[in-house]
Amino acid sequence: MLKQQLRGVSSLLTSISLIGICVGMTSTLLSLRATIEGFGTLVTGVIMSAYFIGYLFGSTRAPKDIRRVGYIRAFGGLAALAAFSILVQAIWVNPIVWFLMRFLTGFAISAIFVIVESWLNTMADNRSRGTLLSIYLVLIYGGLVAGQLILGVADPGGFVAFAIVALLINLALIPILISVTVEPTTHESKKVPVKLLLSTVPLGVVNAFIMQACYAMFYAIGPMYASYIGLSIFQVTLFMAAFILGGLISQAPIGLLSDRVDRRLMITICAFGGTAVSYLLSQLPADQAGLIYAAVALLGAFILPLYSLGMAHTNDYLERDQMVGATGAIIKIGGAGSIIGAPSVAALMEFGAIEFFFWLLAILTAIVGGYALYRVTRRAKAEDQYHSSFAVLPPSQTSDELLTAMAEEVPEEEEAESDEIEAHAILKR
Repeated sequence: MLKQQLRGVSSLLTSISLIGICVGMTSTLLSLRATIEGFGTLVTGVIMSAYFIGYLFGSTRAPKDIRRVGYIRAFGGLAALAAFSILVQAIWVNPIVWFLMRFLTGFAISAIFVIVESWLNTMADNRSRGTLLSIYLVLIYGGLVAGQLILGVADPGGFVAFAIVALLINLALIPILISVTVEPTTHESKKVPVKLLLSTVPLGVVNAFIMQACYAMFYAIGPMYASYIGLSIFQVTLFMAAFILGGLISQAPIGLLSDRVDRRLMITICAFGGTAVSYLLSQLPADQAGLIYAAVALLGAFILPLYSLGMAHTNDYLERDQMVGATGAIIKIGGAGSIIGAPSVAALMEFGAIEFFFWLLAILTAIVGGYALYRVTRRAKAEDQYHSSFAVLPPSQTSDELLTAMAEEVPEEEEAESDEIEAHAILKR
């Protein structure tokens, strides 16, 4: 059965692998090119934050547009929009243009993930859904790593690197447009306000906000930091690839362990581990490239699973009909953290405090670890922790059901026109 389902979604997985490569290349490419052009860290941080604004907007607004035209046509249009935004940035190297185009890229990628994950959830059954989503996420992370390595042999100061990204996005269209597939159906879910989450599972809210800010900082400003300390372009791509690879390797074992012990203790261990490694990285000189790669991989291994740990912890204290709505609320909270993260560290670095990059990561992860440990003393472990077992999720993870939760704010008259499909939209990263 699983083999048959994999054959049914093979074209979908091929397309999303190519999209993952593009996402991996783009953030590092733009950060390096902004450094070459002398934009400055603060301006670059604001530009990079536009992606997360677009991503958040796409996750709440795009569903209505998807319902109007269908998933296949929406995928084609959104991929074309993403390719357009990349090429415009290559032609007009201007901070304002880049900000607007980065917003469009975030919007398009967010909606593409909605389409792909909805498709996978529709094609899977309860016995195979976890396996299919795990394969999907491995392909996403693999694409992110591959994107870094491809960029290592392309000059970010020229047009070719941008053209490669646009070409790969267009190639991603082919498997989807020539395939025959079933579009996702709708599901009912209960809306969960952020205020309810704050009172019920405050650690889940704090963790989502801070960790998404950390991820945004690293993906957006990390390449610039690595360049500033003297790493070559190829070394910068290895720096970023090591971070993602570390998280990819650690996600499953940490998740399995969190299903057997108090998840808050796992959050504490991972967060304080991230604090220690961030401090170590702030002290390593640039001529110790091998040690830097190893430490960055260890940093990714500690902090990349934290978002998923927090999501699973949140679900531990909720009813089943609240889980989808809660995930939608957590995505919005994390999106707000992403928007703030990159400009914050960029503002510190703008004043010459380069070492503050990892110092700020250390402080933020220490806050998460300390608060998680505090919550252990305030509340007993969830009795049915097993009912919401850890899922290997990137910061941008979405699902078919989540589309319903994120689209609940659609005016009633619009819902009446197209109530057969509900939509939603993402980390990972």
